[in-house]
Amino acid sequence: MDVVVLVTAFEEGPRLPATLEALRGAFPGAHVVVADDASTDSTPDAARAGGAELVRAERNLGKGGIATLAAQRLLPLVRVEDPPVVLLCDGDLGASAVELVPLVDAVRRGDADLAVAVFARKVGGGFGVAVGAAHDAILEATGLDLRAPISGQRALRGDALERLLPFAPRFGMEVGMTIDAHRAGLRIAEVELDLAHRATGRTLRGFWHRLRQLRDIRAAARAREGC
Repeated sequence: MDVVVLVTAFEEGPRLPATLEALRGAFPGAHVVVADDASTDSTPDAARAGGAELVRAERNLGKGGIATLAAQRLLPLVRVEDPPVVLLCDGDLGASAVELVPLVDAVRRGDADLAVAVFARKVGGGFGVAVGAAHDAILEATGLDLRAPISGQRALRGDALERLLPFAPRFGMEVGMTIDAHRAGLRIAEVELDLAHRATGRTLRGFWHRLRQLRDIRAAARAREGC
């Protein structure tokens, strides 16, 4: 086993089966864990049916919280002499999850310790306020000028996982992880991939989602000031 996969999911019952099927095809033999953040739909059933180990929160913890819980379950698998690559991805990728192979390969080859996916195609979204805030926070803290600062599709050297735990709360997870990885001396690279996901549009719900993202990004950055 040279890859372990952590899939974060919240109310992803309709898309999760295709995501897990694509991951099985892309990474045969990988150990897959679905981190279900107290979904009320068919997400947990889809995880079990897809052959994944289910780590489920009894109450909503936010993305960073449930991902931390699932990552802790993976620690025995990476505390080995030749640890696997850890792939983190979102449950809404669907069939496009098969495109994550180059992300893992970048870590396998030693091109990066943390490889972050850049979506080749923009689907939906808002005005880029949350992304801009994340970009600026990372740039100020690390000097890194990233194109996809809040991308949840990431491959990481297995022996580095424990150093990045716990992840920052809620939607601050990726910004916190990037800053923490840079300060831990890990090499970070971006890889452009042809991925697709369930985009949030310019609706009231979509704007509320991005407002929460912005709040959590700023909180993650503030928590790391002066560290």
